[in-house]
Amino acid sequence: MRQATIVLGVVLLLLSAVAPAAGVAAPASDAAASADAQEPDCEFPTTQSDATDYDVTVEEEPERVVTLNPSAAQTMWEIGASDKVVGVSQFADFLDGAQDREVVTSGYPSSVDVEQVISLDPDLVLAPNTINNETVAQLRDANLTVYRFEKATSIEDIYQKTQVIGRLSGECEGAESTVTEMRDEVETVEAAVEGEDEPTVLYDMGDRYTAGPNTFIGQVIDRAGGDNIAANANSSMLYPQLSAEFIVEQDPEFLVVSAQPDQLGNESETYVAEDSVLRNTTAFEEGNVVVVDTNHISQPAPRVVEPMTQLAQAFHPDAYAEANTTTRATTQETTAAPTTTAGDTTTDGESSGTTVPGFGIPVALVAVLGAALLSRRRL
Repeated sequence: MRQATIVLGVVLLLLSAVAPAAGVAAPASDAAASADAQEPDCEFPTTQSDATDYDVTVEEEPERVVTLNPSAAQTMWEIGASDKVVGVSQFADFLDGAQDREVVTSGYPSSVDVEQVISLDPDLVLAPNTINNETVAQLRDANLTVYRFEKATSIEDIYQKTQVIGRLSGECEGAESTVTEMRDEVETVEAAVEGEDEPTVLYDMGDRYTAGPNTFIGQVIDRAGGDNIAANANSSMLYPQLSAEFIVEQDPEFLVVSAQPDQLGNESETYVAEDSVLRNTTAFEEGNVVVVDTNHISQPAPRVVEPMTQLAQAFHPDAYAEANTTTRATTQETTAAPTTTAGDTTTDGESSGTTVPGFGIPVALVAVLGAALLSRRRL
């Protein structure tokens, strides 16, 4: 019963994965766009409409930011703005240095210590939509600037969310650089797996809960070249619980499970419970169990591209290896004899520190290629 309750909480939290309010333009992805056209604009004051249809105005560049969920904190870390964060949720402790920030939430699902947030005197509070309206109102009544996010259902939502956080926090350049790296990695994966046969895949969140196709996790599986069996479940739920009979009938060729960083590195089969129906699948029998970092796959934030890359490598090892061999050869040739043409673009953004080997290349190079349980709490 306790396990089922925890898993239900995981599903509810995943349903609240954040994304920016509609109307925020995504950056141009055309490889021929000029660098000047993509130059980020970070002027203050700035006003953005949030998930509550509230016009949030940030008068000056924030120096003190409180993040009420770990995906917003992860994004601040990735865009190079971690030094501005003074408060985090209790689930952000996987980030380097987060232990030095004030923890302003507790419980599961999280509840906010309003007085503690107020005492930190933040210039900006980034809130997921799991935070209830009363809490948001209390923070705003205390004259705090609170931006509340919507659900994220796609990788594009994560791009936009990253840009919005950059805009609100005064870190436009870091946000734009991070999104560019993400796009490069995603496009490289897609180019690598294009035209390959898609193996059937089940992502196990625990107790047979999984991510449906209309979720950002579903997109991770799809873009990595997998066929998510949840698409065949005829469920309207974003994160449905599959029946044991359905799983056996679908007989996935790959299982994807997640674990905390300190639990990674064991034999993959050990992450599947001995009494689990998942052991009755082709995936388990053939050892096709892929273990990914919970904090990366379950959070709609920049590091989600890392499990996408890992899955592409597992599903299509030969195609992925060939694509990256081509990438390395092209990169070496470009380094040896650099040339510039009118249509070239370059990315000089600062690295996020999470680049996967073979990725982080300019978009122009992509064209050359032919184109949870306890910790699943964390969003």
